[in-house]
Amino acid sequence: MSRARAAARLRVPLVSLLAALVAASAVLLGAGSAQAAGYRYWSFWEGNGKNWEYATQGPSVLRPDDGTVQGFRFAVSEDSGDADQPRRAPDFGAICADTPAEDGKKRVALVIDPGTTTDAPDGEKPPALRTACAQVAPDASSAEALAAVAKPLRYDDSAMLCAISGYPKTGCGEQVSGDSGSAKPSEPAKTTDDQDKDKSEEGDGGGPSVGLLVGIGAVLLLGIAAVVQARRRR
Repeated sequence: MSRARAAARLRVPLVSLLAALVAASAVLLGAGSAQAAGYRYWSFWEGNGKNWEYATQGPSVLRPDDGTVQGFRFAVSEDSGDADQPRRAPDFGAICADTPAEDGKKRVALVIDPGTTTDAPDGEKPPALRTACAQVAPDASSAEALAAVAKPLRYDDSAMLCAISGYPKTGCGEQVSGDSGSAKPSEPAKTTDDQDKDKSEEGDGGGPSVGLLVGIGAVLLLGIAAVVQARRRR
């Protein structure tokens, strides 16, 4: 048999093998993406004058200045990177237009967005989005400003904000998609240090795990070994 015919006969199984390897890798990567988990919680935002920015401190810690706009949005998301923003612009002038300034107090504009029916817990309907202008003491926290206009608030045992104006009635940062398991406690906002710690412990949540990459590598190594063995037989 000539070298050309031998090479041609070898090329067909090699192409089939490579196609199988690519398909296997795609399936494994798809499985890793499907494991991404979503959580239902109130996220906490700060207005920068035009847009919203995810808060780097929790509402019980942050002490906003007079004229600040802050937002709360209830939705299902994986983390701060894909969290839904409040659906109202952070416009202090419009929100606090009917609340005159007072000596010894500060005004904090709040956008409270309970989200959509898609994100609502089973059996519950989200109330309408609303805005409020809280007038509180100069040293009041964001949580105190929220409590001044949106009671009742509900917190869990670790002081996580679970409900605003009684919504939702139950639950607090529960997992609603991805791998089954215990619910992950939800923090409406974390410090930068906390977010970095979470990434180091859990990974970025958007790519395949280490175990998944090892599995793909093992499949590719088997394919390479098969190619080498085929060449030796030739």
